[in-house]
Amino acid sequence: MTLESFIYGYIIKEEAFSDRATIIEEGKYGDWVYIVVEGRVKIKKRTSKGVLTINTLGEGSVVGEVPFLKKTDRLRTATVIADGPVKLGVLDKDRLEKEYETLSPQLKSLMRTLVLRLEETTKKASVLAVN
Repeated sequence: MTLESFIYGYIIKEEAFSDRATIIEEGKYGDWVYIVVEGRVKIKKRTSKGVLTINTLGEGSVVGEVPFLKKTDRLRTATVIADGPVKLGVLDKDRLEKEYETLSPQLKSLMRTLVLRLEETTKKASVLAVN
């Protein structure tokens, strides 16, 4: 996946992380959304048998979007770790919020449903992977 040029307009700052740095921690509060500008990140989930890597994402991938789209407790649903040096763009939350509010109630509901389904599927896959 590559970084689409229009995305740069949403980036308010860039942050660099060294290899194995924790970027987002599962269960912690957070409502910012990142996009991978350079490098890769590992998405990890806590399970009954330890931490499981569920995906590796590269340039152009969005991370941290679940709490933003769920619009509930804003707790992180997974841990994001740098897989080598990585540069992330922090997306303009206020701009995203304003644009999100212009969507129809039906489309917002659909997006929340899809995010909840993704969250539930990730939980189920994590359980299956350790059993």
